Amino acid sequence: MEINGVEIEDNFAEAFSIKVSRLLITAATRKFAKIAATEATGFGSSVIGCPSEAGIDSYVPPTETPDGRPGYTIMICHPQKKELENQIMERIGQCVLTAPTAAVFDAMDADAEKSKLGHKLKFFGDGYEKKMEVAGRTVYSIPIMSGEFVVEETVGFKKGVAGGNFFIMAENQTSALVAADVAVSAISSVEGVITPFPGGIVASGSKVGSKKYKFMHATTNENFCPSLRDECPACEIPTGVNGIFEIVIDGLDEDAIKEAMKAGINAAVKVPGVKKICAGNYGGSLGKCHIQLHELF
Repeated sequence: MEINGVEIEDNFAEAFSIKVSRLLITAATRKFAKIAATEATGFGSSVIGCPSEAGIDSYVPPTETPDGRPGYTIMICHPQKKELENQIMERIGQCVLTAPTAAVFDAMDADAEKSKLGHKLKFFGDGYEKKMEVAGRTVYSIPIMSGEFVVEETVGFKKGVAGGNFFIMAENQTSALVAADVAVSAISSVEGVITPFPGGIVASGSKVGSKKYKFMHATTNENFCPSLRDECPACEIPTGVNGIFEIVIDGLDEDAIKEAMKAGINAAVKVPGVKKICAGNYGGSLGKCHIQLHELF
């Protein structure tokens, strides 16, 4: 299959189940809402070495938020329920409670499991906190130096999907980077997904384990490193390709991942110099969710 003259490999992206929470952070201005959301999702590229995977989902205008202020939805993901709840508490408590004019609301479906975020954070008020309602939601108002911090009593989480991905192969690094950048921009218009790596782009795609170092959980994917083309017998890089970037996507469900992958690939193949789109998998040993590239189109 080809799209815009770019080969789409007949292969699948191997994704896996993960617990995911989606929260809405609002603030007095869009700038300060973005700052709080960015702080809350830092150090969240991969659970291989980060405490969770996290990222900004989408902008929410004041007309659609509980407090009538601009906001951003963020997603926090972890394979284990207990660790996800710890990450929600730590990231909101340390990065959003401290952010100027920020407030936090639940952004999950009503049937999601609940974590007692606001109930726990209320103790920062040292007895001066107040339970109240905002747009029909039960929240706590916690007095702070700048005014008050409003946080919803409970926030939801549910089973989601992590590890949706595709590789962009181009004639040089510049073309691959431009294609990856426009792919991430296209994916940002899809609600319910995040691209948790820096700028949404993975520069150092990895494989599970190591051939040489037994203590390593993940190491470089040598078969896709252009500089190792002549050293790896199993090299999978086509002739003429000298730049490769990966896009990794986490989402609320498989349909959201598929929509994001399709949007990103459609954007990437329009960039001059892009030669091929493929996907990363481990033969089905990592996750049960197999997203076939050809079926996206």
